[in-house]
Amino acid sequence: MPQLSLCMIVKNEEAILAECLESVKDVVDEMIVLDTGSTDRTVAIAEEYGAKIPHFSWCDDFSAARNEALRHVTGDWVLVLDADEQLNPAIANRLKTEITKDNNLVINLIRQEIGAKQSPYSLTSRLFRHHPKIQFSRPYHALIDDSVIDLIRQEPDWQITQLPSIAIFHYGYTPQAIQTLDKTNRAKAAMEKFLVQHPNDPYTCSKLGALYLQLEQPKKGLKLLRRGLKSNLANANVLYELHYHLANAYIKQKEIDKSIKHFEKAISQTILPQLKLGAFNNYGAFLHSLGDSRKAIKLFEMALEIDGKFTQGYYNLGMIYKNLNQIEQAINAYKKAIECDPYYAPSYQNLGVLFLKIGNMTAAKMAFAQAIDLYDQQNPDEAQRLRDGLKDFGMEFG
Repeated sequence: MPQLSLCMIVKNEEAILAECLESVKDVVDEMIVLDTGSTDRTVAIAEEYGAKIPHFSWCDDFSAARNEALRHVTGDWVLVLDADEQLNPAIANRLKTEITKDNNLVINLIRQEIGAKQSPYSLTSRLFRHHPKIQFSRPYHALIDDSVIDLIRQEPDWQITQLPSIAIFHYGYTPQAIQTLDKTNRAKAAMEKFLVQHPNDPYTCSKLGALYLQLEQPKKGLKLLRRGLKSNLANANVLYELHYHLANAYIKQKEIDKSIKHFEKAISQTILPQLKLGAFNNYGAFLHSLGDSRKAIKLFEMALEIDGKFTQGYYNLGMIYKNLNQIEQAINAYKKAIECDPYYAPSYQNLGVLFLKIGNMTAAKMAFAQAIDLYDQQNPDEAQRLRDGLKDFGMEFG
């Protein structure tokens, strides 16, 4: 049986590292946890799990750190995780089967982005054979993909495959994680530096272009996204990202036809269907804003066929049915959204509005109370606005 090594880089992860290591302790044969300068209990926690803990001076280059960690691996296969990720125990047996296959070089893993409302899944090259020619590249968003492409050109019998089920749970998009991690400036600086030497790299154009859009720099963002498309070097996954980000950018630019064109291009890509949920969701919401409710409903239904637990799909269906005055369908959609995510306050709030509309005051009060309770924890200002608004309907919430 091939030996499997966990390979990580960490710094000051005492709050979450144990949960990560607990998720893999019965799956891997070795744990390599490279520390890049922790001052908390990170190293002690890794030691408790029997990890090997080499040390590395941080140099603003994720690929350099990951390659140093890789240098300490002794197993036949490598599983890469970050401290804010956990392995899904349900895929352990399938994972062990796949690494026994002689021609498998890389096994791509589906990662669920916990807390990411619009694009809740990604595909990651995090499980690969310990081959001397496989190395990480890129200072930020470090990947093995470039070295894998070069290796397969030289040795074409190797195969890249993927597990069909969710393999990794990623908690980096939860509100708590976003509030405590300020990665934006570090990411921007690293990618800008890389782009100087690789100006037409489509992956970097996609990631940095999207970041510029997030930072309200649309001209710079659009320029990079277009450059990525013109390079003709992008694979299907990167093409999806480029078209998806362009479609969203053109919505803000009020260029309707261009936005629709890029949404259509995005959803036409031959990639894992779960990865397209963001495009289905945003395209549907955009068409709804244009008054095309029928096609918007179809897009949300397609998204829910892909993932029956896609909260945002049910929520947006509820919005459409509510606007169409199809009350029963809207209530059912919001109830489904709550089943998928019982902590999403807007679902309760809109459900309360619908119950209020049909005169079911008891159900309305219960829904509004739940919404206010969640807003108190997540967005106190919104909780107070809702309290104030409900006073006009004779509802008082302490």
